[in-house]
Amino acid sequence: MSSRPVQRQDGAGGRRAPRKIIPDKLYFKIGEVSELTGVKPYILRYWESEFKMITPAKTRSNQRLYKRSDVELILQIKQMLYGERYTIAGAKQRLRELRRAGGGDQLKLSLDEGKARRALLAVREELKAVRKLLD
Repeated sequence: MSSRPVQRQDGAGGRRAPRKIIPDKLYFKIGEVSELTGVKPYILRYWESEFKMITPAKTRSNQRLYKRSDVELILQIKQMLYGERYTIAGAKQRLRELRRAGGGDQLKLSLDEGKARRALLAVREELKAVRKLLD
């Protein structure tokens, strides 16, 4: 069974959490998705009503079953809302634009660019600190 690493980011505080692995399985219950993404279940349910692309299947007992693609989309939405500071309306608009422009791959690239930019800024600050120590 293979798994892909995913970088989690805690809510509005922006602190990095340890890497979480999305297990390689077909469906995830809402508690598992909450654990993997760091998003509380009531927020996941709210996002379902706001972002129509999040479409978990439901069992006979009305339990939500999310697919891997749903979990990945939730992580992207979380990054937009908490990391990039989009509003819900702004995130919806951005998702629509990215889907129109080139699909999900473009969305992933856009979010990866933001992460890369922040990482480069952090490295730059560290290099400045090292340079200051050496002077």
